[in-house]
Amino acid sequence: QVQLVESGGGLVQPGGVLRLSCAASGTIFRIATMGWYRQAPGKQRELVAHITDDGEITYADSVKGRSSISKDNAKNTTFLQINSLKPEDTAVFYCNARIATRRWGIVQAYWGQGTQVTVSS
Repeated sequence: QVQLVESGGGLVQPGGVLRLSCAASGTIFRIATMGWYRQAPGKQRELVAHITDDGEITYADSVKGRSSISKDNAKNTTFLQINSLKPEDTAVFYCNARIATRRWGIVQAYWGQGTQVTVSS
């Protein structure tokens, strides 16, 4: 099985910096994509950023220009940094990874447990 373990988050002041990390472990043959989604109260879960196995990156418009996603392939870990945080960035952030667990297996989506990020003074 595959597990995604997130770290980071918590209470951050407006204008501050958020740093999150997510490590995948278990039976992993290939990680097609790793990334982050978020869900604010009363809203649908939305993509924040993701990175593919060949390094292609996508950012949501809401964080573009103030965010950076990267990965450490050797450690199956992805990192997200968001600068200039705003109160509207408050949400539960979820790590997502699309992983094949064997050589000819299908790629499946896995989710972390979520980490609360609150932007407030």
